[in-house]
Amino acid sequence: MTSTGIRPPVTHHHPQTSARPRLHAPAPGWSVAADVVVVGSGVAGLTAALRCEAAGLTTVVVTKARLDDGSTRWAQGGIAAALGDGDTPEQHLDDTLVAGAGLCDEEAVRILVTEGPDAVRRLIATGAHFDESAEGGLALTREGGHHRRRIAHAGGDATGAEISRALVDAVRARGLRTVENALVLDLLTDAEGRTAGVTLHVMGEGQHDGVGAVHAPAVVLATGGMGQVFSATTNPAVSTGDGVALALRAGAEVSDLEFVQFHPTVLFLGPDAEGQQPLVSEAVRGEGAHLVDADGVRFMLGQHELAELAPRDIVAKGIMRRMRERNTEHMYLDARHFGAEMWERRFPTILAACRAHGIDPVTEPVPVAPAAHYASGGVRTDSRGRTTVPGLYACGEVACTGVHGANRLASNSLLEGLVYAERIAADIAGRRGGQELHARVPRPLPQADRPAHPLLAPETRFAIQRIMTRGAGVLRSESSLARAADQLEALHTEARDALDENGKTAEPGVDTWEATNLLCVARVLVAAARLREETRGCHWREDRPERDDTRWRRHVVVQLNPDRTLAVHPTDGTDFPPTLPPQAPQEQ
Repeated sequence: MTSTGIRPPVTHHHPQTSARPRLHAPAPGWSVAADVVVVGSGVAGLTAALRCEAAGLTTVVVTKARLDDGSTRWAQGGIAAALGDGDTPEQHLDDTLVAGAGLCDEEAVRILVTEGPDAVRRLIATGAHFDESAEGGLALTREGGHHRRRIAHAGGDATGAEISRALVDAVRARGLRTVENALVLDLLTDAEGRTAGVTLHVMGEGQHDGVGAVHAPAVVLATGGMGQVFSATTNPAVSTGDGVALALRAGAEVSDLEFVQFHPTVLFLGPDAEGQQPLVSEAVRGEGAHLVDADGVRFMLGQHELAELAPRDIVAKGIMRRMRERNTEHMYLDARHFGAEMWERRFPTILAACRAHGIDPVTEPVPVAPAAHYASGGVRTDSRGRTTVPGLYACGEVACTGVHGANRLASNSLLEGLVYAERIAADIAGRRGGQELHARVPRPLPQADRPAHPLLAPETRFAIQRIMTRGAGVLRSESSLARAADQLEALHTEARDALDENGKTAEPGVDTWEATNLLCVARVLVAAARLREETRGCHWREDRPERDDTRWRRHVVVQLNPDRTLAVHPTDGTDFPPTLPPQAPQEQ
């Protein structure tokens, strides 16, 4: 496996930060100081920021686009919690564990389902308005993998947009300092290896422009996903894996990145469609839509007791199998029996998106195919959101809390962002009553002491996406993954050799930084997928079609070595080791 750049795992928790690679970028030309910097403005980031600010901590929110432009606002289906009559956290736990295919951290899931209902109520108190039933309570629906109606939704199919609106309004009402249109670059650390803030690049006009720094002893990564590593995805254009790549360069551990959930029902716009594709929410199936082939045959019947409402990996695989059998590039979602009134009331966003592309779900089946949707893995954290780097936290899609295991249960993502963001804020505020934060002005090591990571040309982004779609998409095998690993390594080596030989690299800028981050996360994803020689959850190996609990009921952990090779190893079992040793600076 030498061609993959894989090395044996490092055994220390905190590598010498002075040797850690950083993105090639100009030196910071401006700086601000805070107690906490939150990177990202989805449900996880804004919840963490609001809670930190309420605890009296000076908080700065950094976001890559506008405050309301992350993945949260694209979430259609809703937020799952045991809020209905007869439902219990224990039932929610059971459904989550089943979907996670033996790799969920049960303690993390228990935290999610027990703290979830009150977290949703606090979100409502913050100003989020959810759809109500005729009786005046929350209108709850079902989605794949749930045995009960427990999905709260807003605006029919615009839940994420409403949650984002409420949180953005609260942030503006509280006067939190925000830096929009800012791409985070690298983590700053002090001489002891503790977090000291971030470097970032602000795009466009504003109070600060160009590369700068926010100095803070606590950094919360809430940067969302990395769906742009594939050609077709439901993720917005900003989802380029920046948080995972930053954490890797800082020496943090990343886990379970091979478990990328492909949403089964994404509007099929043609074989050459690239970038963000319109999602057709699972809630459409929850309300009774059927998956059919071109002849109108329901092919999910008999494949799972829940048929179209099986967990997403099972539905995606069912669609892919039928596509192969019929030698076609998509299947259909048939909800003509809903009628115009229900489509307009319950799914106005999806109806408009379909009609914008010349498809009318009221009168014809909707062509659908799987596309990259959600990263179940990410930066490894404990139950308080702490990573393996002291002072660095992660929550939301960028994190691997252990909640999702090998496959995320539908609508658990917004809840996870909500619950774990609150836990992070409580942990930061509780660090000796916040005095540790106020007393310590972090002094980051000079960036010049860290080797610059060569940058890739902007067009490399499309080469990476094509490599990943062909070799590490819904269907994977040793041969496809080995080919992808070799092609990615060639891109990596070409950039490295160019820098070594003449000191030249692509010009620093948003396009080159994003392409470099995408290559970083792509290499890790492929390395983890090659190591996991089984099919589990949303990791489907054609050459290893069976689940292997004896060898692989464990996690895959990856670190980036200072020389930019990868250290990849499985854990001893399903339990993660502690993120930090007992005497680490973050502990009480």
